Amino acid sequence: MKRPRFSRRNKQTPDTEHVIRLATSLSQSSSRIEDEFWESRLAALIDRLLADGDESALTAALDHLYGVGGRAYDELADTIESCCESQRTETTEGARAVDIQLVAAPVLAWSRYTIPSGPIGIEAIANLRVQLQAHVLAKDAKLGLANYFFSPDQLPQSYAETAALTEKLAKAALHDRDLKLDPDQMPETVNFLSDTRYVLGAIAVPRGMPMFRWQEEDGSRTEATKQWRLQGGEALRPLLPACATEPLLPQPYHAAAREADRASRPYSLRAAVAFLQTTLNVAASDLRAVIAPFYDRQIEEYRIGFTLAQSTDVVHGVVWPMLESEDEASDAPAQIELVLREAGLHTIVALDERFPLEYCDDCGAPLYPNPDGEPVHAELPEEQAESAPRHLH
Repeated sequence: MKRPRFSRRNKQTPDTEHVIRLATSLSQSSSRIEDEFWESRLAALIDRLLADGDESALTAALDHLYGVGGRAYDELADTIESCCESQRTETTEGARAVDIQLVAAPVLAWSRYTIPSGPIGIEAIANLRVQLQAHVLAKDAKLGLANYFFSPDQLPQSYAETAALTEKLAKAALHDRDLKLDPDQMPETVNFLSDTRYVLGAIAVPRGMPMFRWQEEDGSRTEATKQWRLQGGEALRPLLPACATEPLLPQPYHAAAREADRASRPYSLRAAVAFLQTTLNVAASDLRAVIAPFYDRQIEEYRIGFTLAQSTDVVHGVVWPMLESEDEASDAPAQIELVLREAGLHTIVALDERFPLEYCDDCGAPLYPNPDGEPVHAELPEEQAESAPRHLH
């Protein structure tokens, strides 16, 4: 999940200043014991601000620390994410304390038709639970799953919303049951050619015990990934009819979302090539790709325009967003070219000029580069356009 890169210039309050002071102290710590001292105080303050709904104090602190540079920004961002996605119950008489973690199981998908999202049926969620417990979770872990298949638009959009969902799923996990969500309360989602879908849940384990299979003595992250893609993929398949899919390893919520963001970039390119081959009835070698950087105040993304080899008309486009700390010094163009060549393209043009971050005035779609260095609208030939998703990027 992409962290903010631009300042929102929020006004600093005493709480903001306190957050900045604690995060800076944590970044300057030189021992594990001192780390724990500052971490506990910073987490307690963040928990209070989230409970009070005062997210502006946290975003203002992030803005300030991002501008200053150094480790304090990452320390604060990591701690906020941890507070949003995890809980630790207190020890009570006769009961053992419990660790709770919000998790996400992303799956990449592409289709010429609508990629489904929405409620998950009883049988499907039972199958997902079986596969998660068999291949991903530790043996003593309890699980609460949300009965909803989330699109990126339907994920929590703020720290406070993430913490609220963690709270609901934590209660379900403690009783080893699932959480029913009201589909009427979910935002609508836009249909893209390729996209990510998420199964969300919470894991509850006795304090200090393994949560994931790979934390156990005989466990392995590699084996868990292999079995989840195989067995979990079969459990996910009924949720994604008429889609090509690639399940990713379930992980803690923010880590899973960031991994999905990274994996979706090459996946979208491969999906685009497969889509154009089947839609236009051409070989990959008959396609040309044009790669160009697009800027706002700094580089925001690369856009890839696809044409037929003997034409300058852009028939399709893909956005390759920059993530986290990436900038124009990254090797993104080389990564893009490698994926395209592996997909079978022979003709790839990389443009050096800086393009403005422009969108179509009528439909809001990104404009993609053509071989002449012009940002244009991607348009399939008329006979193929009717059966294609409206949003192709």
